[in-house]
Amino acid sequence: MSVFDEKYRVVGIEGDRLLLRGVLSGAVLTILNSEPEVPLTQEEYPIGKLIALTDPASAPVN
Repeated sequence: MSVFDEKYRVVGIEGDRLLLRGVLSGAVLTILNSEPEVPLTQEEYPIGKLIALTDPASAPVN
């Protein structure tokens, strides 16, 4: 199963890192903020929020 096939719950924010746990697998992922000048916030990513990851390689080409 690919990381893009699962849904994740936010379990925490630590500085510039978003911590996620897979709903089915229980795997914990750490996502690093690629734009440190725009900080991650608890308001944007509340604990328990359900999110899905998208594969940037599958985005349509302009």
